[in-house]
This record gives sequence, C-alpha cells and structure tokens, in this order.
Amino acid sequence: MSDTNKSQKVEETAKNSSKENSIELNENQSVEATSTDEAETLDESTEPDNTITDTPVESSEPVEEHDEVINEIEESNAEDAEDEGNKDRHKIEVKEYDSMSLEALAIELEKLVKNEKVQAIKQHVDSINAEFKTKFQALVDEKKEDFINDGGNEIDFYYSSPVQKRYKNAYREYRKKVNEHYQNLEKNLKQNLTDKLEIIEELKSLINVEENINTTYKHFKELQERWRNTGPIPRDKYNNAWNSYHHHVERFYDFLNINRELRDLDFKHNLEKKLLIIERAETLAKDDDAMRAFRELQELHKMWKEELGPVAREYREEIWERFKAATKTINDKRQVYYKEIDKVYEKNLEKKEEIIANIENFATEGTNSHGAWQKKIKAIEELREAFFSAGKVPIKVNEATWAKFKEAVRSFNRKKNAFYKNLKKDQYKNLELKLDLIKIAEDNKDSEDFETVTPLMKKIQSDWKKIGHVPRKDSDKIWKQFKAACNYYFDRIHSKRNAASKEQIEAYTKKNELLNTLKDLKLPKDKEKGVEIIKAQISEWQTLGRVPNDKRYIDGKFQKTIDGLLTNLKVDKAEAEMIKYQNKLDTLSNPDDTRNLDNERNFIRKKIDEVKGQINQLENNLQFFTNVDEDNPLVKEVHTNIKKHREALDVWKAKLSKIKELY
Repeated sequence: MSDTNKSQKVEETAKNSSKENSIELNENQSVEATSTDEAETLDESTEPDNTITDTPVESSEPVEEHDEVINEIEESNAEDAEDEGNKDRHKIEVKEYDSMSLEALAIELEKLVKNEKVQAIKQHVDSINAEFKTKFQALVDEKKEDFINDGGNEIDFYYSSPVQKRYKNAYREYRKKVNEHYQNLEKNLKQNLTDKLEIIEELKSLINVEENINTTYKHFKELQERWRNTGPIPRDKYNNAWNSYHHHVERFYDFLNINRELRDLDFKHNLEKKLLIIERAETLAKDDDAMRAFRELQELHKMWKEELGPVAREYREEIWERFKAATKTINDKRQVYYKEIDKVYEKNLEKKEEIIANIENFATEGTNSHGAWQKKIKAIEELREAFFSAGKVPIKVNEATWAKFKEAVRSFNRKKNAFYKNLKKDQYKNLELKLDLIKIAEDNKDSEDFETVTPLMKKIQSDWKKIGHVPRKDSDKIWKQFKAACNYYFDRIHSKRNAASKEQIEAYTKKNELLNTLKDLKLPKDKEKGVEIIKAQISEWQTLGRVPNDKRYIDGKFQKTIDGLLTNLKVDKAEAEMIKYQNKLDTLSNPDDTRNLDNERNFIRKKIDEVKGQINQLENNLQFFTNVDEDNPLVKEVHTNIKKHREALDVWKAKLSKIKELY
C-alpha cells in the first residue's frame, strides 16, 4: 500500500470510529511513568513471525536527535514511576534561589513543606539547602573573623541566629515528612508489585483457557483495567514487569488471530485514541509556551505507551513517525527557549564578574584610616548583596564563579584584618592612657579639697575625649568605670550645694497643696479649654520653684496626675507627650548643673538612632515579601509597625528640638 493510501485509510478509520471510544486531552495533564522506547523488546521466547509491535523494529542506524528526546521523555517518566507524587514536581515553580537572602530561603522552604507533596519538592529543597548552607557559612566566617579581630579566642567562638533556627525547623519537618512518606510507600510498592505479577500470571493462562472467546476477551479487558489501576511498583522492577506484561498482551493478540473481529475492534479503538494523541501533540507544537508544551508531551507519551495497545500493522510506522515529528518540533522550541535562558545566564555571569572585579579593586587599593575602611566595608557589603541578586550563571562556570567571588572577598578581608591588627596596637596604647585617667579619678573622688580637685577632674574628662579608640571589648567597661568615679565626685559637690533651703521647703509645701487640688480638678468637656487649664496648672507648678533633692519625688507624682488629666480629655498621643515633656524639661534644667540635661539629650539622640534603625530593618524585611499580596497579615503587620515607629520618631525629634532651645 502506498504512503498516500495509508494516510487516507488512517484518517478514514479514525473518522468512522465510534464516539464512545474517544478521549479528551487537556493542558493540565502531567507525567506518571514510562521507561522504554515505542518499539518494545520481547523476551527470547517470542517467535518473530507472531510478534505484534507498535512500531517497526529499530535498525542499527545511529540514534537520531529526536529519538534522544524520546529517551529523555521516557527517562523522566520513569523517574515518576516509583512514586506517582513525583509528577507534581513539574508544576512547582523553580525560583532564583541563589539571589534570595537567608530569610527568604527559610520562608520559601516553609511554604514548600507546608503546601506541596514532600516527594515532589526534593530538587527544590536540595537547591535551597545548598544555597542556605553556602550563604550562612559565609556569614559565620565573617562573624568569626570579626570576633577574632576584636581579641576573641577562636576556640570560644560561637554564632547562631533566629533565621538559622527557623530554617532548621523547616528542614527537620521536611525530613520527617520524607521518612514517613517513603515508609508508607515501600509497603504499597511491594503489594502493588505482587498484584501486577499476579495479573501477568493470569494473562499467561488466558491462551490455554478452554472457554468462549468472548468470555476470554472480557477477562483480558478486565486484566488490562486492573493493571492500569494498580499503583506504582519499585523502580528497579518497573521495566521487567512492564515488558513482561506487554509481551503477554502481544501474545494474547496473536491468539486473537482466530477471532479477527475482536482484535480488529481493539486495533480500531487504539488507532482512534493514538490519532487524537497525535492531533494534540501537533497542537502543542504551535504553543508558544515551550516548557508547558513539553511537559504535556511527556504525558502524551505515557498515554501512548502505558494506556494503549497496538494498531493494525499497516498504520504503525506512519502514526509513530507522525507522533515523533510533533515531538521533535516541540523539543526544537524547547531548545530555543534554553538558548534564550543561556543568554540571560551569560549576562548574569558578566554582572557577577564585574562585581568580583570591583571587590578585587577594593582589596588592592591602599587605605590608612578607620573611616575609609568603614566606607569600604559598607561598599563590599553592597557588592555582596548585588552578587547574590544577580541571578543564575551557566552551570559549567557556577562553581568557579562562586570560588572566585569567595577568594575576592577573602582577599579584601585579609587586607582589612591586617589594617585593624595594626590599629589595635594603637588602641591598646590608648587603653593604657585611659586606665591611668581612671586611677586619677578614683584616687580623688573622695577628696574634700573641692577647689583643687575640681579643675583636675574637669581636665581628665577633657583628656579622656582627646584619647583615641580602645579595643571594643574594653570600651564600655572602662567608660562606665571612669564615669562612675567622676559622677561620684561631682554628686558630692552638688549634694552640698543643693542642701535644702528655706525657700525649697516652702516650694515643696506649695507644690504639695497644688497637687492635692489637682486630684479634685473638674475639666470642661471642650478639649481645647481643658488643655489650656492643664497648661496653666503646669505653668503654676513651675513658678513654685525647686524642692529639696530628697523631695523631688513630688515631681513624679505631678507628672502622673497630669497624665491622667490628659487621658481623660482624650488628647492626641503626640500632643500629650510634648505637653508632659515640657514639664519634665523644666524639672531637669538647672543653670548650675547641666549634667541631667546633657544626659537627657544623649538619651534622646540614641533613641532617634535606635528608631531609625528599626524602621530601616522593617523596610528591609518588606523585601522578603516581593511576591506576597499587600493584604497578607504579615505584610500588614510590618506596615503598621513602620507607621508606629515613624510616629515615635517624630515625637523624639520634637523632644530634641525642645532640649536644644534650653542651651
């Protein structure tokens, strides 16, 4: 029969097939299992003359490119054969894990473990785990270097972080689920294998059964249905079991030669379904989404091989070649897609190489000041973040690029450490100088010769400021020691100067009386009028003068009373805070002693820096939620916290402005 006549006969047969034999294919079908080429290998007991195959026997010609693609499809399907859940791995998005932060990697692992089948995420988890370990180890190395540079002993170094704990908990949960899954799977695989071997034995016996051919054929179809419905079996048994099953199915079709009507009906049914598969493959060949088309193509190959039997001999080669042609077209598009991805990876490589070159330049530049090195350290940190965010590079140079990056950073760190090692020599000299000043302060803190010692104490305070940095591990300790000695001395002076006077006692009495009247003060409902009354009370309190040091607790009582009045008026939080703060400043101000005011100013400046840092941290945290909806509770909470901190920052800045007005 000519190729044209074959083609016409194929199309005519498909059109005349009954509708009840039709199948529908959709784009969301995924791969389950397959393992061998379309041309099946029968065991040695099969006689050549009676063999019914779905494609011509393959020649010894070299394997063509699209045959290699078919092998790739079947290997991928075989990977899913042992565990049906594996097929879902094709649906899970592979993200740019190398560009994620430690926090983002931990979050992504939690999401995968919670939302996906554990057997489908192995490759994703392996990639995430490799990235997390690499980045966390780099962080630990940096912390260790800082610890040693600060004078610590390497044997005492230990570092952990909340993100590490979070990641470990997620990974531990993943391992637990994996173990539970495969313990259950192992039992099912063994039972399924037993069931399939029993089906094969029943198939063998069909040929020798002496019964009505229609009854035998019905039994055969039941066995086929049982085979399809039996679950996965151990991967190492899959090929042998499937080949044995296929061989005995072929033998049964040979047996059906005595009843061609039944056999031809099956051939016709299989032809119709395979033509529909071909049509679907040819439609997929026009799909612009090459990766989606290829994933569905895998499912079509599985259906062709696993679910359908042979067709009449005269159609086999033609429909198989047509299916292979569509397969080749889809794969060609996939290769074009990969080439485009390779171009992106090459550009990412260029970016990363440029970043590495910049780091190397920083390492070679000469720098001789702490300030300059701090700028460099900040720049290197930004380059590190840029490197991690630059995306994937070609796999063949991935390890080499990472090694080159690490060496560039290490080279910079060696130069930095050498600088700070020398700097520490100077810091230890400064430490000795400051320890000498501490000794002077402590030797004189109990002196009664105020006229002589006071200028000395002021001088050593001035000298302290002129001396440079000391090792960080000693800085806070010696400062507290020096400050305590100086404060002790000046407190003794001020205690004598601030001894209770007649005026201060009178001021205390009047403030106590005013405080008692405030307890019964009735405020109008009008908030503005109420605030004016409160401010008037504060002004009156201030005009009463200072009280003895041992009676200053009364100021705190007054402050609490004012707090209660403002709360009752429902005054805006920021406004109330500034009203109360003005009163506090009045209690702190003393023309003879600005220490309390100085301390308050320093405290507020630290709070401003602290709140700014918290705002920056929260804004950085938002970057972890790039693919998360704004209505997400976590995102909302971060935005709410940022708003609260900004409001607090405004109040602290207003307080600082108030203090500056007093100088």
